[in-house]
Amino acid sequence: MFKSPSTFYQEQLKKYLKEVKSFKSRLVLMSTYRLLVFVITSLGVYFFFNNWQIALIIAIVGIALFLYLLSRYTDVKAQRDLAKVLVTLNEEEIKIGTGEFQHRSSGLEFQNPTHFYSLDIDLFGRGSFFQFINRTAISEGKERLASILTANNINSIVKRQEAIKELSEKAIWRQNYTAKAQLISVETPARTIINWLKQHKLFLPKSMAWLPEVFSVLFLIITSCAIFGVIPVEYVGYWLFVGLGITGFYLKKINDLALNTSKVKDTFRQYAALLNQIENETFKSELLKEKQLKIQSESKKASEIFKSLSKALDALDNRNNLLSAIFGNGYFLWDLKQSYKIEKWIAQYADKVEDWFEVVSFFDAYNSLGNYVFNHPNFTFSYITSKGEVVNAKDLGHPLLDKEKRVTSNVRINNEQFFIVTGANMAGKSTFLRTISLHIVMANAGLPVCAKTSEYNPVKLVTSMRTSDSLIDDSSYFFSELTRLKFIVDAIKKEPYFIILDEILKGTNSTDKAIGSRKFVEKLVASNATGIIATHDLSLCEIEKELNDVQNYYFDAQIVNDELFFDYKLKQGVCQNMNASFLLKKMEIV
Repeated sequence: MFKSPSTFYQEQLKKYLKEVKSFKSRLVLMSTYRLLVFVITSLGVYFFFNNWQIALIIAIVGIALFLYLLSRYTDVKAQRDLAKVLVTLNEEEIKIGTGEFQHRSSGLEFQNPTHFYSLDIDLFGRGSFFQFINRTAISEGKERLASILTANNINSIVKRQEAIKELSEKAIWRQNYTAKAQLISVETPARTIINWLKQHKLFLPKSMAWLPEVFSVLFLIITSCAIFGVIPVEYVGYWLFVGLGITGFYLKKINDLALNTSKVKDTFRQYAALLNQIENETFKSELLKEKQLKIQSESKKASEIFKSLSKALDALDNRNNLLSAIFGNGYFLWDLKQSYKIEKWIAQYADKVEDWFEVVSFFDAYNSLGNYVFNHPNFTFSYITSKGEVVNAKDLGHPLLDKEKRVTSNVRINNEQFFIVTGANMAGKSTFLRTISLHIVMANAGLPVCAKTSEYNPVKLVTSMRTSDSLIDDSSYFFSELTRLKFIVDAIKKEPYFIILDEILKGTNSTDKAIGSRKFVEKLVASNATGIIATHDLSLCEIEKELNDVQNYYFDAQIVNDELFFDYKLKQGVCQNMNASFLLKKMEIV
C-alpha cells in the first residue's frame, strides 16, 4: 500500500517519540538499580567486614553487577540518543514538506562564478536546489553532493538512476545512516586524516611487537619473587624506572602520535558505524554493489578494521590518567604497546582509508538523492535516448515551486536547435530558463525531473544569466559579460553544450546590444549549438526568418481591469505586450 511521504514521516515521528519516552523510563530505572546495588554492596561489605572472605565475595558480585548495569545503561542511552536524532530528522522532513527549508545549509561556499552554470541557476544559496535537497550529515558527503550537482557528467546516467531508485526505497535504512552520522561531532575532516596517515613516518622498531609482553611477564616474575622473599622488594621499584626509561626514549614521538590520534578518534568511530551499516545491507543496483565491494575486499570487514584502531586509540588515551601513565608504562610499557598497534595499523591500512572514506561520503551524498526521489513520487526519471531531441518533456515545471501554484509547459528542443524567448517583465522567462537548466542538471545527476514524462539526450550545460563587475579584479560589467561569452565559445569548440543565455550584452547601448546579440546567436547557430536565449530585444526574433534552426517563443502578459495578468505559459511566436511603462505608472514611479 502506497504511503505519502508526509504520512510516512508522521508515523516515524510518532514511533520514535514513543521510543524516546520508553528509553527515558528505562534509564531512570537502571540508575535506580545501580544506586541500590551500590548501597546494598556497601552495607554488605560493612556488616561482614570482619569476615573478609564473605565481604570479598559481596564486593566482587556487587562490582560485577554494578558494571553490568552501567554497560546496559550506556547501551540504552545510545539507543535513546539515536531515537532522539531520528525524531529530529522526521520533524525536519515534515517542516521541509511545508516549504520551510531556508534555515538549512545553503551550500553558498560551492557557488563558483567561473563554473559552467552554478552561479546562474539557483543551484546554491538561500532558497536554492542544494538547500532543498541536501540531507548530508558529514562534511565530505556535503562536498560530494555539491560535486554531483556540478559535475556536468553525461556518462552512466542510467547506472546512477538505478542506484538512486534503490536508495529511495530504503527510507528507514537511509534515516538510520544519517542519524548515526549525526550522533558524533567530528573535529577533523577526512582529508586531513588521509594526509596525516600517508605522511606519518613509523618510529617504533619491530621488537615492540613482543617487548611489552616480555617486559610485563618479567614484572610479574619480579613481583612474585619479591612477595616470597626471593629478592628484595626494592627491585619492583627499580623495574618501574627501567620501564619509564624505555618509554621515555620514545616519549616525544609518542606524544606527537597521541596528539594526532586524539583528533581522529571521533571520526574513526563515526566511520566505523557507517561502514558497518553499508556492509550489512543488501544492494541490487550495479553502482551500489560496486561501492559495497570496495569496503569488502579485505579478509576482514572495513568496519571491524576501523573498530580495532578505535580500541587502540582509546587504550592510548589512558595515558592522560596519571596513575596509568606511571604504572602502566613503568611495568607494562603501555604507551609503546598501543603506539605499536596504531603504527602497525597505519602501515597496513593507510592506503585503504581513502577508499573507505570515499564510500562513506558517497552513500551520505546519494542518500540525499534517494530521499529526494522518495519525497517526490510524482516526478519522473528521464528516459535516456540518443535521438535528435535533446529535451522532450511534457508538463515540465520548476521543482522548487509550490505544486499548487506551479505552471508547467510542454518543451521539445531538437539537437542543434535554438530558441529565442521574448516576454514582458515578470512573465516567466527567467524561471523557464532555470527550469530547463535544472532539468538538464537533475537528469545528468540521475535524479527524476519535475515533469509528467521526459525524454532526454544527455548534454552538458553552460549558462550566462548573472554577470557582475569586480572592483577587485578591475573589470567592468561589460567586460565580465564578454569574458563569459568567450568562455562559452571556447567550451563549444571542444564538445557540444546546451547553452542558456539571459539578456546578453546588457552592459552596452541598445544599438550595440542588438547588433552584437544577433551576431553572437548567428555564430552559435552556425556552430550547430543547441540552446535558448531570453531577450527583450524583439529585433533578435528576425533571425527565425533566416535560419531554420531558430524558433521564437514567448511568455505573455495582459492588462485586465487595470491589473497585470500572467499565465506563465510558453507559446510559439513573438511577444507583443511589454509592461515596463504600465508598471512605472501603476507604482506611481512616473
